[in-house]
Amino acid sequence: MRAAGAVVTRKGGDVLLVHRPKYDDWSFPKGKLDPGEHAVTAAVREVAEETGLDVRLGPALASQRYRMLSGRWKSVEYWTARVIGSDDVTSYRVNDEIDAVEWVDWQAAMRRLTYPYDRDTLTEAWPLRRKTRALVVLRHGRARSRGGWKKDDRKRPLVQIGDTQAQRLVPLLAAFDVTSAHSSSSVRCVQTVTPYVDTTGWPTKLYDELSEEGSSAEAVVELVDSLLGSGESTVLCTHRPVLPTVLDALRVPDLTLDPGGMLVVHHRKGRIVATEVHQP
Repeated sequence: MRAAGAVVTRKGGDVLLVHRPKYDDWSFPKGKLDPGEHAVTAAVREVAEETGLDVRLGPALASQRYRMLSGRWKSVEYWTARVIGSDDVTSYRVNDEIDAVEWVDWQAAMRRLTYPYDRDTLTEAWPLRRKTRALVVLRHGRARSRGGWKKDDRKRPLVQIGDTQAQRLVPLLAAFDVTSAHSSSSVRCVQTVTPYVDTTGWPTKLYDELSEEGSSAEAVVELVDSLLGSGESTVLCTHRPVLPTVLDALRVPDLTLDPGGMLVVHHRKGRIVATEVHQP
C-alpha cells in the first residue's frame, strides 16, 4: 500500500499531530493514495482531510516502510509542510477516523508519537523545519516529433499525452506554492504551463532566452539568480538542450528529466536546502 503525508510545523517549532481512535495512536496526518494520484497531491489532500488545514510542501523526507497489523507492507512518502492561512485547529470536527488534532511542541511531540519510525521522521525534519521557497525546473510535456514537423520549430505543439501531462502538473505545482511561471517562448513550453496559470490566475512571463534557439548561458544564469532571490516559489519551463545550463546555474548535479518531468529546488535566502525529482 502506498500512502503520503506531511510533518507540518509552524513558527516556534510546534508540530501538528493527529490521534486515531481505531489504533489509539498519535502520528502525522497521512493517508493512502487514490488510484492514479501522485504522492505529492495526496500529501496535501490528506493533511486537509485529517486536520482541516491547507498546506504547501517543503523538502521531501525519507519514506517509511513497515508491516501493518494485517501483515501487508505499507510505504509512506513524507514532506515537511507549512500552513497557508490560519493554523487554528480548534474548530476541526472530530470523527471516527481522527478524534484529536493538536499543535504540540517539538520535544513533547517526540514523546507523544507512538511509533519509533515516526520519531525518526521527526528527527529528520528538525533541520528542515524553516520555511523555504521552491524553484521548479520543468521540462515541457511530450511534443510532436521534430522530424515530423516542417514548420518553425518554436511553434511545435504538445501531443495529446503532453496535454495530459500539463493538466496533471496543476496540483503538483500548487502543492509547492508556485506563484509565477517563467517559460520559454516556444509553444510547447507555453502549453505546458498554461493549465496551471489558467487555473490559478498566477502570471506568466515568456523568455526567448529559455528557448533552444535563443538561449545563452549568461541570460540563463541571470534569470536563475533572480528567481532564487525573488522571495516567491516559481516554475521555470524549458527544453532538454537548455536544462544542463539551468542545472549548472543552480550548481546541482546533472540529471535527466523526461518530458513533463520536474526538479524541485527548495531554497532559503538564496541557498539551496534540498532537491527532489518527479517524473511524469
